[in-house]
Amino acid sequence: MDLIPLPPNLIRVGQALPFALRDADGNLMFAAGQVLENTPLLQALLERGAFVAAYETKEYRRALAHKMDTLMHQGAVLGEIVKAQAEFSAPKPVKVLEVGQVEAWADLHINASAILRNAGREDFLPRFEALHEQVLARLTAQPDATLVVLVQDAAHNIPSYSSRHAILCAVLAALCAPKLGWDASWTGAITRAALSMNVSQSIEQDRLAEQFDAPNPAQRAKLDGHGDRSADLLQAHGVSDPLWLGAVRLHHAAGPGPLAARPPAEQLARLLRRIDSFCARLSPRRSRQAMSGASAARSVYLDEMQQPDEAGAALIKAVGLYPPGTIVRLANDEIGIVVKRGHTAADPLVKSLLGKSGTPLSSPVTRDTRLKAQAVAASLAPHELKLHVNVDKLL
Repeated sequence: MDLIPLPPNLIRVGQALPFALRDADGNLMFAAGQVLENTPLLQALLERGAFVAAYETKEYRRALAHKMDTLMHQGAVLGEIVKAQAEFSAPKPVKVLEVGQVEAWADLHINASAILRNAGREDFLPRFEALHEQVLARLTAQPDATLVVLVQDAAHNIPSYSSRHAILCAVLAALCAPKLGWDASWTGAITRAALSMNVSQSIEQDRLAEQFDAPNPAQRAKLDGHGDRSADLLQAHGVSDPLWLGAVRLHHAAGPGPLAARPPAEQLARLLRRIDSFCARLSPRRSRQAMSGASAARSVYLDEMQQPDEAGAALIKAVGLYPPGTIVRLANDEIGIVVKRGHTAADPLVKSLLGKSGTPLSSPVTRDTRLKAQAVAASLAPHELKLHVNVDKLL
């Protein structure tokens, strides 16, 4: 990632950042759109040197150059130009997904992996909070496009599984919480829990995804109790929210049944368990292939007793039977990718990629699956589409 050093006089307390601030290693310190406060973390960053990713400054540099050119043409003296530069702020924030969306999310995945795999660092919590904020900001800006990018990414990339899984789980948690009528405090707790539930075993989780064999007894022993270890690690870093900690601690222990009668933390843990399972099924390992979107959805709709599951139903309401980013075959025998959730769980918007003869279309064609001739006929696993999908062009 190309980094550009940022002059300290362009960073002011109280400003909403038009781009993300990073340290010299490219680690995210403050997310785009965040309002800066005079904290020890900010002061330490300014002392060491603040940087910005080159791709995030395109609009900022363009606007700044335009302002400088205007002042020069107006005959402004050098002192006025320097003063204007120091006081300049972009007219509007840089769009979070200004560059190719795949590239922007890939950059965030790299940062997430560095944060989650190095949870022993003293600055883990502020870096984690900045990551959490940026993930939700991107989701809020373009929810369906976010799902397309992340589901496609999960379906085709095995390396750094733990960070990819964590981000996708956090995004789905943010979409599910409103379906259950949860308020902002519960939503914040479950999205943070989703992002951190496996923080004590990120390295081991990445290793397991890459191996062809099933976990051996020693690896199984490490997996057991990782919810407790993750919660203890978070608590050691200063996390005190009982909902966040409880959801992490119980995310493999919350069994089937209605949510309302459970303690709050267990309600969150139950939803998190279903999201965890759903995302795992959308992702391949070296030892197995990913499931189709509908198969993953069906697996969480019914609980361990094969009864309708309240938490699983909320997940399907949030993303549909055919989530954005999954592959489907239509009634007209075309094969395409879901790009937008529909009015109901079964009628998403699809971009057809292959014609009925199986040959690639010259360009993706939008299909409305509410129409009988274009309805979804089947949900396909990622490996069943023998075509490379350029997600940026698709969107």
